[in-house]
Amino acid sequence: MARRYWNIHLEEMMEAGIHFGHGTRKWNPRMAPYISAKHKGIHITNLTRTARFLSEACDLVFDAASRGKQFLIVGTKNKAADSVARAAIRARCHYVNKKWLGGMLTNWSTTETRLHKFRDLRTEQKKGRLDSLPKRDAAILKRQLSRLQTYLGGIKYITRAPDIVIIVDQHEEYTALRECITLGIPTICLIDTNCDPDLADISIPANDDAIASIRLILNKLVFAICEGRSSYIRNR
Repeated sequence: MARRYWNIHLEEMMEAGIHFGHGTRKWNPRMAPYISAKHKGIHITNLTRTARFLSEACDLVFDAASRGKQFLIVGTKNKAADSVARAAIRARCHYVNKKWLGGMLTNWSTTETRLHKFRDLRTEQKKGRLDSLPKRDAAILKRQLSRLQTYLGGIKYITRAPDIVIIVDQHEEYTALRECITLGIPTICLIDTNCDPDLADISIPANDDAIASIRLILNKLVFAICEGRSSYIRNR
């Protein structure tokens, strides 16, 4: 995997608050190598190491995108949801930003069934067929459609398990991470000072509570994916 320059600057990361970790009482000792200091009761992340792992993650997604691989971005907490959706749409990736349904990857047959139901209901709605049903039946189906849109809207075009999964907040998305580990799907995980850096294939130490921090990390990864996709199209 070739190394490239991804325009990652320490000043930019500091402005986004990437270096601010959790309180010193709420930390995982395995994060010690990625912590540079303590300040006013909180741990400070070593941004040099963050830049290194973010660069490695950008190299990985660029190479994968240049070979036509599929990505899934997962981030369901309120501070991450909008940034996840925007980043995924920009990079033409699948995403989950509301709730991870247990077994979404490991029980793929069930996920496919839900997706088929979702697509069928969307088709029926677009053709106006739901409005021609009795009010009670139409209301039930519209509620089903709304629920499926909330949970599956970001993966409505997915046809198989993704090749790489990008996860925002290891603690919040632990179920998704475990499913990826079970299936051997490579993961890139944004981890704060209370996380286990050994679980993901590439762990990026960063503040997972600040919107600016989440957005900056995702923007770098998305740029690399878009560059990789452009390379894939040129070489086809």
